[in-house]
Amino acid sequence: MRFDDEADLDTSEVRDVRGSRIPGGRATIGGGLAGLIALVLGLLFGVGPDQLGLTSGGDEPGATASSLAQVQRTCLKGRDANAQEDCRIVAVVNSVQAYWAREFARRGGTYTRAPTVVFSGRVNTGCGTATSSAGPFYCPVDRKVYLDLGFFDDLRTKFGSGGGPFAQAYVVAHEYGHHVQNLTGTLARSQDGVTGANSNSVRTELQADCYAGVWARNATTTPSSSGKPLLTSLTDTDIRDGLDAAAAVGDDRIQARYQGRVTPETWTHGSAEQRQQWFYQGFTSGDMAQCNTFR
Repeated sequence: MRFDDEADLDTSEVRDVRGSRIPGGRATIGGGLAGLIALVLGLLFGVGPDQLGLTSGGDEPGATASSLAQVQRTCLKGRDANAQEDCRIVAVVNSVQAYWAREFARRGGTYTRAPTVVFSGRVNTGCGTATSSAGPFYCPVDRKVYLDLGFFDDLRTKFGSGGGPFAQAYVVAHEYGHHVQNLTGTLARSQDGVTGANSNSVRTELQADCYAGVWARNATTTPSSSGKPLLTSLTDTDIRDGLDAAAAVGDDRIQARYQGRVTPETWTHGSAEQRQQWFYQGFTSGDMAQCNTFR
């Protein structure tokens, strides 16, 4: 994937709080067995810290102050996104939100933009205080996406994804799929506490995968504020990287790796095959109407 070198990046859509020190108090556990469980749940995407039910007191130091607001200082052009991981996140967020703003308007609606908060270690959210162990997640209370960039290393080393820039883009686009669901009222369906292969929770996550694919299909033709597409190139290899990342975080893959057996009755996000299927459904159709996982 490649971005237009001369395109302007809108850093107002990404808030860089790396380096901030978060006060002590209620926080998602980051170490030991409970921390591993939180990591596994969080890495499945979309699980906010308030849903994990694993908390502890205490304070954690933030990152060094030198990293504070790095995104706002260095991510100015598309060329920066082609060269730096954090700037790539800015560009993906810009592209994803440009697409959904246009699509909502085409359908007669209004898209409310949501910022991504890039943090390190620990962060306060409208859904509670989270550590990096929670993985990337969307908080419907404050309508923000939260992301520690260290997650992408975990995606490769702990979950066996091949990685690549578009694997990162898939993660971001999936979380914005939850934002779309929140705006359309669909997200509330997953809050019934029921698990299993056919649960609303799984259907909600698969729909977010499908929405990520819809964005990918339309990304290279969606104009940015300059009138030209921000994302200029998306290859078959990029899509394979996205499909690989989707499979790596399937419930069955996670369970087989961490508990040695697969228990579909406890699934909350869907199998590797389902996640790939629905991402690809969105990508091949390019139409959010084809993402009705509840049908």
